[in-house]
Amino acid sequence: MERTWRPDGPLDVARTLAPHRRGTGDPTFRAGDGAIWRASRTPDGPGSLCVKMRAGVVHATGYGPGGQWLLDRLPDLLGGADDGARFRPAHPFLRTAADALRAVRLGRTARVFEALVPAVLEQKVVGIEARRAWRLLVRRFGDRAPGPHPDLFVPPAPAGWRRIPSWDWHRAGVEAVRAETIIAAAAGADRLEDQPPAEIDRRLRSIRGIGVWTSAEVRQRSHGDPDAVSVGDFHLARMVGWTLAGRIVDDDGMLRLLEPYAGDRFRATRLVELAGSRPPARGPKVAARDYRRF
Repeated sequence: MERTWRPDGPLDVARTLAPHRRGTGDPTFRAGDGAIWRASRTPDGPGSLCVKMRAGVVHATGYGPGGQWLLDRLPDLLGGADDGARFRPAHPFLRTAADALRAVRLGRTARVFEALVPAVLEQKVVGIEARRAWRLLVRRFGDRAPGPHPDLFVPPAPAGWRRIPSWDWHRAGVEAVRAETIIAAAAGADRLEDQPPAEIDRRLRSIRGIGVWTSAEVRQRSHGDPDAVSVGDFHLARMVGWTLAGRIVDDDGMLRLLEPYAGDRFRATRLVELAGSRPPARGPKVAARDYRRF
């Protein structure tokens, strides 16, 4: 199954799809030889998508029962519905970044639970620890993705996440709190799909263990929500404060700096992340914990 799509403006496929990649070893996302591969468990079943960009035209191939579903939503995945051109901030840094990065769009997958699991794994741990857990669990309990890519996996279905034994969560380095949050969300996964962002936020935050940060991380990917700010992120407030005000701020200070961009606050922080400066690093780095030794 194949499809071509010509975007209505510049498009940086790699950086538009980058938020969906959970580390270089993500078994659901592979890149190389000018192609990006992504595997997903769609309403029609498992599928994989191969995306290439040539002469301003996107060429995509879908595989498996979910391949056509993924092709039908290719423009959404690549930000075809994203109206970033209307974002004209007054701050000179953001204005310059918006012009320089206009090819980076906010895409959406329309798969809430699929975005939720890795977000929960990333709660209150360093990235290397979360990426290791995601990699180990998907490879062990997911399925080989349809199509010719030899090392692409589809993540488990909600029922599959619920069946993971406690010792395998432990072997992956995931303590009981995060595992229980994923299991609780999997029990009501169907209720999380096909809803507008505000309703998704309400439903997600009604699940024990899911707060503002996790909900925002999910909606950024599932809905391309341009206003979903990752409040509580370990680095984000410092970066936003340093870039926009020349000083380090906390979450409240970050939200005050972002007030002029209500409706596009995630867009503003994404530009800061891609083009912003970082405050000087001071103090020891947070070490990765290995729960397998506890």
